[in-house]
Amino acid sequence: MAEPASSWTAFNYAVVDVEGNGQQPPDLVEISVAPIDNGTIGQPKSWLIRPPRPITPMARRFHRITDDDVAGAPTVADIEADLRAALTDRVFVAHNANIDLSVVSRELHGYEPPHVLDTLKLARRFLPGRDSYKLGALVDAFGLASGLAQDLVPHRATYDAIVCARLFVQLATPPDREPLTLTELLDATATKATSKKAADEAAATLF
Repeated sequence: MAEPASSWTAFNYAVVDVEGNGQQPPDLVEISVAPIDNGTIGQPKSWLIRPPRPITPMARRFHRITDDDVAGAPTVADIEADLRAALTDRVFVAHNANIDLSVVSRELHGYEPPHVLDTLKLARRFLPGRDSYKLGALVDAFGLASGLAQDLVPHRATYDAIVCARLFVQLATPPDREPLTLTELLDATATKATSKKAADEAAATLF
């Protein structure tokens, strides 16, 4: 693997979005992994998953996935090999990454990504002064859903993984300078929320 001081494009990434069943702790009902290789977003891999516990009404209202939708879906154990293959040796990227990573790590015992990048923290660092840093607000502000198929909708894993990947590429490739290095991105991700509003947005989650 390249050195972290190299351009971000020298590394491979897995941009992840998960949807859960609303239980505590949450079980996966959907996950999507959008790869980024050589700075280019690839075709995401997505799975509906049958959880061991029912989907709560609150979670169902949010992502509109029902127990009937996942009744015939595989379990995490059924797709574990494919999911690990999509994640292994890739930098883990997500919006409010601690949430997605905690769910994935609980489901895939022993999984530890080489690095973790949080587009929520990156956006706060590189796009200061915005009213909202929620993924949907940033998608609207920068047209990140342009050209997506009509059957891809917000709060479903495939849509959210793709727009998060597009956001990440935009943040990592400023228009007025060379692409950021992985070290710069990791340093920006390490920055803590500096206001109650930032903390509230970071804590906001379906789960």
